[in-house]
Amino acid sequence: MLNSKQRAALRAMANPIDTLFQVGKQGVTEPLQRQADIALLARELIKLRVLETAPVSAKEAANTLAEALGADVVQVIGTRFVLYRPNPEHPVIKV
Repeated sequence: MLNSKQRAALRAMANPIDTLFQVGKQGVTEPLQRQADIALLARELIKLRVLETAPVSAKEAANTLAEALGADVVQVIGTRFVLYRPNPEHPVIKV
């Protein structure tokens, strides 16, 4: 669980990064979970977007993915959200 100071630092780091994945009309699918898992392993911090056609809101998608992947939700704003999961073997980000 992240404290507010860590979350603020991660939000600042996530600001300039590009959106990697989009949650579409099928919602949070198994392939999306696998791809996000691989991306979190490599980058630790990823940004996703929920399309208007998606059956879930950004908050619902963020919580579903975070729970499935063992990640923390850093930020949810509008249709975008940021996930963080530290890689214990090869840490990239120090918070």
